[in-house]
Amino acid sequence: MCLGIPGQVIEIVDRDAGLARVDISGVRREVSVALVDEPAAPLAVGDWVLIHVGFALARIDEDDARETLALLERGADLQRELDELRRAPV
Repeated sequence: MCLGIPGQVIEIVDRDAGLARVDISGVRREVSVALVDEPAAPLAVGDWVLIHVGFALARIDEDDARETLALLERGADLQRELDELRRAPV
């Protein structure tokens, strides 16, 4: 199973090397966009990509990106609640 995290391109660092800086929920990272930056449809600042271990695997639209980020946040909230329940005295 692979978990991809949506990120928004904030800078094309080196198009020839296939590198872009991406904002992932406030965290900025340099990732490889070589798989999604096509000559016929070049990646641009503001585009959304799905990232896995430092590689953009696919372009996604903003609605899908925001929906996925909301689901991930709900999952994190649920995990915090479960952790609190585990620590509570019985």
